Amino acid sequence: MLLLLQQHAARPWVSGLAQGALRVPLRLKLSHELSTYARGRFPITAESATRNQKRWCHKVTEHNTLTRNLIRVKTSNRLSSLALLPRSHARQHSTVPEMSTVPASGPADEYRLPINVKPTHYDLTIRTDLEKLEFDGFVKISVDVQQETASITLNTSELVLGKASIYSDALKAVQEQSGESFDSVSERATYVFPTALPAGSKAELRLGFSGKLTGSMTGYYKSSYEVEGKKKFYALTQFEPTAARRAFPCWDEPLLKATFAVTLISRADTVNLSNMPAVSEEVYSPDTLKADESADLAKLFSSLSTQDDEWKITKFQTTPPMSSYIVAYANGNFKYLERSVVMPLSGKTIPLRIYATSDVIHQAQFALDVKADVLPLYEKVFEVEFPLPKLDTLVASDFDAGAMENWGLITGRTSAFLLDPKSADLQAKKNVASTQSHEVAHMWFGNITTMEWWNYLYLNEGFATLMGEVIIAGKLVPSVFPEWKVNSEFISDHLNRALSLDAKLSSHPIEVECPDANHINQIFDSLSYSKAASVLRMLSNYVGEEHFLKGVSLYLKKKLYANSVTNDLWEGIGTATGIDIIRLMDNWISKIGFPVLTVTETPTGIHVRQDRFLETGHAEPKDNETIWNVPLSIVSVGKDGKAVLDKSAILEEREKSFELDTSKPFKLNGGTVGVYRVLYTPERLAEIAAEAAKPESIFTLDDRLGLVHDAMALSKAGLAKLSSALTLVDGLKGETEYLVWSGISDSLSGLVSIWWEHPELVDQLNAFRRALFVPLVQKLGYEYSDKDSTDTSLLRTCAVTQAANAKDEGVIKELQSRFDHFKKTGDDSKIPADLQRVIFSTAVRYGGKEEYEAVIRVHDKPKTPTSRISAMQAMGATEDPELVKNTLDFVTNKSRDQDIMYFFRGLGNNFKTRRALAKFFMDEYFVLYKRFEGNFTLKYLVEMSLGYFSTEKDYDDVVAFFKDKDTSKYNLSLAQTLDSIRAKTAYIQRSSDDLAAWFEARSKL
Repeated sequence: MLLLLQQHAARPWVSGLAQGALRVPLRLKLSHELSTYARGRFPITAESATRNQKRWCHKVTEHNTLTRNLIRVKTSNRLSSLALLPRSHARQHSTVPEMSTVPASGPADEYRLPINVKPTHYDLTIRTDLEKLEFDGFVKISVDVQQETASITLNTSELVLGKASIYSDALKAVQEQSGESFDSVSERATYVFPTALPAGSKAELRLGFSGKLTGSMTGYYKSSYEVEGKKKFYALTQFEPTAARRAFPCWDEPLLKATFAVTLISRADTVNLSNMPAVSEEVYSPDTLKADESADLAKLFSSLSTQDDEWKITKFQTTPPMSSYIVAYANGNFKYLERSVVMPLSGKTIPLRIYATSDVIHQAQFALDVKADVLPLYEKVFEVEFPLPKLDTLVASDFDAGAMENWGLITGRTSAFLLDPKSADLQAKKNVASTQSHEVAHMWFGNITTMEWWNYLYLNEGFATLMGEVIIAGKLVPSVFPEWKVNSEFISDHLNRALSLDAKLSSHPIEVECPDANHINQIFDSLSYSKAASVLRMLSNYVGEEHFLKGVSLYLKKKLYANSVTNDLWEGIGTATGIDIIRLMDNWISKIGFPVLTVTETPTGIHVRQDRFLETGHAEPKDNETIWNVPLSIVSVGKDGKAVLDKSAILEEREKSFELDTSKPFKLNGGTVGVYRVLYTPERLAEIAAEAAKPESIFTLDDRLGLVHDAMALSKAGLAKLSSALTLVDGLKGETEYLVWSGISDSLSGLVSIWWEHPELVDQLNAFRRALFVPLVQKLGYEYSDKDSTDTSLLRTCAVTQAANAKDEGVIKELQSRFDHFKKTGDDSKIPADLQRVIFSTAVRYGGKEEYEAVIRVHDKPKTPTSRISAMQAMGATEDPELVKNTLDFVTNKSRDQDIMYFFRGLGNNFKTRRALAKFFMDEYFVLYKRFEGNFTLKYLVEMSLGYFSTEKDYDDVVAFFKDKDTSKYNLSLAQTLDSIRAKTAYIQRSSDDLAAWFEARSKL
C-alpha cells in the first residue's frame, strides 16, 4: 500500500506538490572486489548458518508524558438471528465508547486469534444494493481442526451476523450454534457448538451477515461521483490492515492464508470486479441456481423486487492461498481501458485493465502503460512467475491511502492513477508511474510472500519502495522514463525523510511490535517504508545488486504462497552472497535510530566514531547503546586524479582509525547510500564544499545531495553551526542539477517554516532565497517546451515556486497576471500545468474574494485530479480572515474525507492561518476524531495541525490539551509531534544569534 503522504511527500517549496514519484536510474553497482571482500568479512560459518535467533519485537519507545487512555466498550444487543432474514428480525451488536484509563497492551497472544482451527477456503457470496447503500451475504469457510474444540473464534466488526452452523466431516452432521459472544474491542465473535470437533478433522462453518455501505473508506464502502449533476455511487473494498472483518466474518490475520471463491450479486447494469477473472455471469432467475446453492441464494433474493430491476450473479475463479487483507471486490458503473503483456518466464499473455468511472477513464492510459512496462520486468528479475491470470487497477474517487496492492485488483485514488495526457505536469507523471510500479511490486512482496505479522510490515513496504521506485524503475529509464534520476531522488524523497523521522526519541525500529489494530495502523510510516527501503538499498550496494536480487529470488521461491519473517530474507541473501547477513544487518532492523559518524583527522588518516543521532542534540548514554555495522564508502582521489571509492572500510565498533591521505579531497558515504549522517570539522566541511562546487568535482550529484541534507540536519541537532550549513548552500549557487537545488529549496523552506514567528529573520531568509532563485527564474522563464530536459522543467518549477514564496514582486506579478487572464476568460492556456499550484496559491494569497471563488470553481469542476488538489491547497493560502473561515467551513461541511489533508496542508503552509488551523483542530477535535477514527487520516491531522509550533508554551498547551483524551489511535504521531516542537524550540534558541550574525556578515561582502 502506498500512503498518501508517501505519494505526495510534503516538500515546502511545492506546497504539497506530488513527490515520491518514479526517479531515474543510477543503478546500484558494486565491484567484484567488494563482493569478495564482503564475503571474507562476514562469512557464513556452520555456526551462523544454523543459528536460530529468537527475534523479539521491540516496543515503541514513548517519550510523551500524556496519560494513555484506551477505549473500553460495552457490548449490547448481541446478535441472535439470521442476517439474511428481514431487518426486523435481526438484532445488531453495537459498541458504546467509554473513556477510561487502562494498561496500554497485554501479552501478544491476547491480540491473536486462537489456533484451534485454521481456515483453508472461503466460499464468499455478497449482494450489493447501491440504491439502498447496503450489502448482505453469506460465507462458507472450510477449516482444518488443529485441536479438539467446541468453539470457533474469528474476526468481525460493524456487521449484523446471523446464527452460525457447522458441518463436520468426522461427525457427519450439521450443528447449529448453542452459544455466542462478541468482543468489540478485539473485534471477535466466538461461537459454541453442542459437540466438540475432533482434532485432525475438517469442517465447514456457515454464517450470514449484512452491513451498511458507509463513507468510511475502510471495509466494503461507498464512493461517489457525479454524472450530469447527479450524484451516483459505487462500492469497493479497502481491507489493509484489519478491515476485511468489516466486510465479512473471517480470520483476519496475515498468517492465516486461505483460498477464496467470490460470488457477487448486483444489479444487471453494473460491473463486478474481484481478485480473479469471472468464470460466469448470468441474470438471476430461480432456474439459474444449482441445487446446492439455491437455498442460500434464495434467502438473499427473497427480499428483492425483481419486477423493476434485473439482478445478476457473477462468479469468480478461486484465488491462490492468500491473506484476507488483499481480498478485493467492487461493484459499480465502471468503464475500462485494456492492454496485454507476454510474460518472460511463463510465456503467458496476461490481460491488463484499468477501470474508472466514465467521466475520468480517458485519463487512465498512462497508468495502464506503466503497469504493462513493469509487470514483465518483475517476473524476469525475481525469477518467479506472476501467478494470476489477470491484473486490474480500479481508480476510486474516495480512497484513504494513496493506493492498495490487492492481488489482481489494485485500487487507488484518482491522483495516484489519472492524468491528462495532453497537459500533465511532470510531477504528476512521476507520481503515477511510481505508484503503479510500487503496487505491482507487491504482487510478489506481500501477496505471493507475505509477512507473518504486522511487525514485519517492512518486508512488504520497504521492498516495494526500493524495487518499485529505484531498481525496477532504473531498468525502465533508457526507453520509458528518460532523465528520471530515480536513485538520486530517492535520497531526498526517502532517505532524508526517513532520517528526519528516525532522529526523534519517539521513533521506532523498522521491525516493531504492533499487537493490536491501534498499533498496526500507526506503523504505516516513513520508517516502515522509506527507512526500510534505505537500509535495503544500503545492503544492496554493499553486497552488489546482482547478488542482492539473487538472494531476494531465493527468498521468494522458498516462501511461495507462504509467510515470512526477517531471518527468511537474510537467509536468502546470505545464501547468494556467502555473507552472514544476520550479523551484518540485525541492528539496522531491530534497533531504533541510526548513527552519526564524527570524523577527525590523524597523522595517518581519519578517526571515525559512531553515536546515535538525535535531532535534539547529543544522545544520553541510555539512548546511545547500539553499535551498527556501518559501511563507510570512502571517496578519495586516486593517483590518476580521479575518484576512488573504497567500499571495504566498515565500522563495526564504537570508534576506529583508518589510513587515508587527507591532503587530498575525501568524503565518507560515497553516493549517499549509507543510512547515517557524517559530521566533519568545520575546516574539512569547507574543503569538501569547495571541491563539490567545482565543475569537475570528484563528488557526484548524490554526494552533493547528501552534503546539503547532512549539513542542515547537523545544525538542527546543534552538532554544527547553522552558519556553516548556509555557507555550504551559498557555495553551491553555481549548481546546475535540479536535485541539488531541490535539496537547497527544501532546506531553506524548512528554516523559514521553523522561524515563522520571527519576522526579521524570515525576511532575511527570504532575501537569501530570492538571491539564489530569482536569477534562475530570469534564466529559465515561465514557459515549458517539449524540448526541455526533465531537469530544466523541474528546476523551473522549483525556482518559480521558491521565488514566489520568498515574496519576489516581479514573480508574484507575473503569476497574478496569468491567473487574472484565467479568471476573466476561463482560458487556462497561460497557466502551465507545472506551475498551476504556485499560480493558484499566489493568486489567492495576494488576491481577494474573486480569486478565492475562482479556485472553488476549479475544485468543483476540475479538469484533472492535480488541478483539484491545487485548488484545495490554494483555498488555504488566503490571508483574509473571512475567507479563512470559509475554508474551515468547507472542510467541515463539503470536503471529501480523503481530501481533508490537502486543506490542512494549504492552511499549514500559510503562516497567517497556522494558529487558526490549530484552534480549529482543537475546537472540532471530537467531530474530527469520530469522522476519521477508522482510517489512517487521524494521525496525520495531529501532525499537520500542531507540528508547526516552536515554543515552550505551545508544547505545554498541546500536552495539556491531550491530557484527558484517548490517544491510543495516534499516540505515536502525537509523541513525534511533541518531539518536533521541542526540537524546533531548541533550534531557535540555539541558532537565532548565529543566523543573524551570518546574514550580517554576508551583507558586508
